[in-house]
Amino acid sequence: MADKEVLVVASKVKAYIKSKQMHTSSDAIAVLSDKVCEILDNAAARAKANRRSTVKPQDL
Repeated sequence: MADKEVLVVASKVKAYIKSKQMHTSSDAIAVLSDKVCEILDNAAARAKANRRSTVKPQDL
């Protein structure tokens, strides 16, 4: 994840997990951001395959 920008707000993620009476590990945010990138990459590919330049909810 060193060359990628983090796409999630760490404080919001940590607060959400804390609301579930859980703790967040130090590397969880980077892995979550990687998952978000993967979801967005797949959504963009699906939109392109459908000849669109707009990612829509159904692409996610």
